[in-house]
Amino acid sequence: MDFIDELKNLKEQIKFNQKFNITSEYDNIVISGMGGSGIVGDIFQEKFSKKPVITVGDYGIPEFVNERTVFIGISYSGNTEETLNNVDEAMKKNAHVYAITSGGKLADRVKNSIIIPSGLQPRSALGYMLMPLFNTFDPVDDDIIKKTYDILDSMDKNHDEMRREALKIYENSYIPIIFGSRPFKSVAYRWKTQFNENSKTFAFYNYFPELNHNDTMPLKKAYRRDEYRYYVFNSDNLRIQRRIEITQEITGESFNIITAPTNEYFEKLFYLIHYADYLTYELALVREVDPTDVSTIEELKSKLS
Repeated sequence: MDFIDELKNLKEQIKFNQKFNITSEYDNIVISGMGGSGIVGDIFQEKFSKKPVITVGDYGIPEFVNERTVFIGISYSGNTEETLNNVDEAMKKNAHVYAITSGGKLADRVKNSIIIPSGLQPRSALGYMLMPLFNTFDPVDDDIIKKTYDILDSMDKNHDEMRREALKIYENSYIPIIFGSRPFKSVAYRWKTQFNENSKTFAFYNYFPELNHNDTMPLKKAYRRDEYRYYVFNSDNLRIQRRIEITQEITGESFNIITAPTNEYFEKLFYLIHYADYLTYELALVREVDPTDVSTIEELKSKLS
């Protein structure tokens, strides 16, 4: 499958209806994953608040993990070293262990695994990995799924806006800086990693209101200010809106405000995700780099093994 086809597949992924059958009482949820698999837990954690949710993107799990913990290992390949290590630890603590994977060692190790289609870049399988979490703990209405599908389909057919933005970045050698806000802080991080992997460029991220306690200073006084291009997600939180306005006013910076065609959470979530998919893909094309190439990461993994 060509990378452009992987991007277009996202709208099909949100229809993925698999879920975990959790029958035991539990106190908390711990989700372990790295990279394109790890962002899934971060997105879910920002939205779900009925139970405590902790995400782990490292070796080691929280001490509180026990027999009343739902532990979910997410690894697209099924062979992610850190995730496998954490799943083993969770099993030793008698947690209720589940997994989302396309196969590999994780599928062999965890009986309660949801197996998703293989053959994609892990970052291109976000929908397949995220939907089982929503389906299990916070189901999305069918009508919202349909509306989101239509939004993504429209973006697949016409992403000229993202192409124009990619050209601006390329022609000016801009370094993208992305500012999100709750519940899309993790999406701002997703933008950063898409620039890293698809476009092979550095990018940085932060979020309101936290950035008003640190990043606001260099916005006005940093070296080489003209080399940065700022992308800010529009917010329906009035205080965040005001912070965005005042931050621009007092620093003299002008942000590129990314506004979704809807304020409904799920629809906006995938609009923002897909915007970055196409922006970073178009930047890869104009830079003449392969958006699927992760050879440096694979070399590192090989040397570690």
